[in-house]
Amino acid sequence: MRTQFLFIFLALIVVNTSQAQTRTTRIGYIDMEYILENVSDYKEAKAQLELKAQKWKQEIEAKKLDINNLKESLKAEKALLTKELIDERQTEIKFLEDEMLSYQEKQFGADGNLIRHKAALAKPIQDQVFTAVQDIAEAKNYDFVFDKSSDLTMLFSNKRFDISDQVLRILNRTDKREQLTKKQLKDQEAKENRENEIDENPAMADRQKVLDERKAAREKLIEDRRLEQEAKKKEYDDRRKAIAAEREAKKNGTVSEPAKTETTKTEAGTNATTAKPASTTTDPAATTTEPAAVDKAAERQKLYEQRKKELEERKKKILEEREAAKKAKEAETQKSNTTNN
Repeated sequence: MRTQFLFIFLALIVVNTSQAQTRTTRIGYIDMEYILENVSDYKEAKAQLELKAQKWKQEIEAKKLDINNLKESLKAEKALLTKELIDERQTEIKFLEDEMLSYQEKQFGADGNLIRHKAALAKPIQDQVFTAVQDIAEAKNYDFVFDKSSDLTMLFSNKRFDISDQVLRILNRTDKREQLTKKQLKDQEAKENRENEIDENPAMADRQKVLDERKAAREKLIEDRRLEQEAKKKEYDDRRKAIAAEREAKKNGTVSEPAKTETTKTEAGTNATTAKPASTTTDPAATTTEPAAVDKAAERQKLYEQRKKELEERKKKILEEREAAKKAKEAETQKSNTTNN
């Protein structure tokens, strides 16, 4: 019995070892600087720290200016001073210089306030990043995850192994978790899963790009149609208002301003000295509105032809994009079949 148990144990070890050797090693990397620069809390705190650093620099510059003024004053008055006074002035200047250098080292040194404040700002976010990296590595079986911004030298890194955006999505989701309902949280997680799949699969990213372009083209087409309908509606309302105004003018026995202008030009051109009989007088409003109506009709026809041409070009472009996407999909299917064979 003991021999059988030992044999089974050795067989399991051999199987696990062979599986470990045949399994592909998965490697990913993050860019900590990129992640920190895209976290809103860190950016706000960093901006406040930079304001403090600017204030420290101004104080150091003011100290330097005071020291230079004392040196220039001593240089100008040196011939009039005794040796004791000169030594006293030089001692004072040396003391101020040492004080200024000490302050500068305190604020901007290797272990100064600026470095320590930056480390204190980054540490909480770095802890969250490490936790997110561990979650991603365990969920997607990563063997190694490196930090691109660390001292590790990476001569080349393929973008598809970069999981920085996935880490950022986890951090943002953690910040917004308390503000989202269960349904919103579920939708957010589904969206993040799709984005993660796209990040890991370049072919899927290309297909998603084609789908986004098609969606943008459809939305633009719908928006153009909406604007066209609004333009037609506005034109119809303007024409209805013009007709109502003409009718009101006829009813009141007056002539609108465009009609008066047209009548005046006609009379000046013919040099009429007498009024025509009432039986032969034409309606000024009707005479005036005919050229305007013709111009509007020609303008509408021109606008219609232009929009029709744009729609045909847009339709042709969409068909070409669909054909290109279809060919790309067929080529990808053929490549996949060739790889499998």
